[in-house]
Amino acid sequence: MTEQDVEYKRLYWHSRRGMLELDVLLLGYLEEAYHDAAPDDQDRYRRLLECEDNVLFSWLMRRTRPDDEDLQRIIDLILAHAQSKRR
Repeated sequence: MTEQDVEYKRLYWHSRRGMLELDVLLLGYLEEAYHDAAPDDQDRYRRLLECEDNVLFSWLMRRTRPDDEDLQRIIDLILAHAQSKRR
């Protein structure tokens, strides 16, 4: 198993939040868009996973916005990815 495989499995585990809405959005992005994302956006995704579930939920449901523009960028990418899957 390569270091990349181990990292992906770690990200997968941390993307599973136990809340259906978060799982669908985070795992969908990880499985379908993360590998093709720019390295800076991959870093942003890893940072995002450090946030609390209730905060992530609020951001991803567009109830609030993060103060950090880097986190807002990855939120926007995740939501755009989810929206593209609905079409």
